[in-house]
Amino acid sequence: MNFVDQYDIIVIGAGHAGSEAAYSSATMGMKTLLLTISLDSIGLMPCNPSIGGPAKSHLVFEIDALGGIMGRIADKTSIQKKTLNRSKGPAVYALRAQINRFLYSREMVAALEGLESLDIVQGEVKEVIYASESIQGVRLTNGLCYKGTSIIIATGTYLSSKVIIGDFVKESGPNELSNSRFLAASLHKLGIPTAPFKTGTPPRISKRSLNIDELELQPGDSERYTFSFEEIQGRLPQIDCYLAYTTERTKAIIEENIHRSPLYSGVIKGVGPRYCPSIEDKIVRFPDKSIHHLFIEPEGHDVDEIYLQGFSTSLPGEVQLDMVRSIKGLEDAKVMKLGYAIEYEVINATGLKLTLESKQVENLYFAGQINGTSGYEEAAAQGLMAGINAALKIQ
Repeated sequence: MNFVDQYDIIVIGAGHAGSEAAYSSATMGMKTLLLTISLDSIGLMPCNPSIGGPAKSHLVFEIDALGGIMGRIADKTSIQKKTLNRSKGPAVYALRAQINRFLYSREMVAALEGLESLDIVQGEVKEVIYASESIQGVRLTNGLCYKGTSIIIATGTYLSSKVIIGDFVKESGPNELSNSRFLAASLHKLGIPTAPFKTGTPPRISKRSLNIDELELQPGDSERYTFSFEEIQGRLPQIDCYLAYTTERTKAIIEENIHRSPLYSGVIKGVGPRYCPSIEDKIVRFPDKSIHHLFIEPEGHDVDEIYLQGFSTSLPGEVQLDMVRSIKGLEDAKVMKLGYAIEYEVINATGLKLTLESKQVENLYFAGQINGTSGYEEAAAQGLMAGINAALKIQ
């Protein structure tokens, strides 16, 4: 087989798991290849533009302590920081940072491109090459083959993924990016089955169309807390967030159209990795609750997009517009991006060793949402450990 280059470790996917895996591998002296479907998707935040929070912030601190980069980049690109759960004991305090998601991605690219041992290549992996009972490398859809001693698969929500809005279904990854179409079949040939999972995201609305006076101000903390033990010079200007509430009208719109929800019509087959409910799921599961609170969160300093935290939905587009405009302060809201569900393939993580190496295929590692987890922080932590363990095994 004609391999165009040879590496110690090949990382498939450049989201939060793949980026940390490649960074840790390369900084440990491994010749590393990071493969991504799009160079524009490195370190992408396709859902909530935030880092940290309950059950997550401690992972970011640990990633930093072990030499990872999520905490450092979060500190450099945060536009609001807040310590949550202050009304409770210190054991459950949680630092949460609202992030300029566009700047976060650029800083991640800069950090990775600064590593001499790391090459980054755009391309879709068609198959894992396996022969003589060992990993040989990967073949891309463009025909190029790369030899590797170990492979780390960190495909996030892109593996055989499809975006769903009402009865509209599109073979796609998040943010209209291409999905990974062939890799699942290659894993099946290796005896590693996959199963469908689903997650979702809320609509994005134009900040200019909000009636700010009708929303509750949610400022950040004045204290300068950091995720990283390394002092970061400079600080981005801090931005306010806001709190809004659904109404009885919101509830009525959802109830009238619940039969059109892919969650309840049978279009979506997969289950979620944890209970991270859509707004329609909240209405169905908690019928006695008349309102639900929502957080109005900016996605950066120089963009108009606002993230409607707590309003994840996959209802049809016209229903989403009615739902959004039924909320006080959002009566004239302009929806820039519709909310959607995304269904993708994951593996059964019980087939992994504690090192995240496959029990079936030696030197094949998995990290992030392909393992059935969710969240940027969990993905980054797994990517870091997969990169460290793969490097240690080779060393």
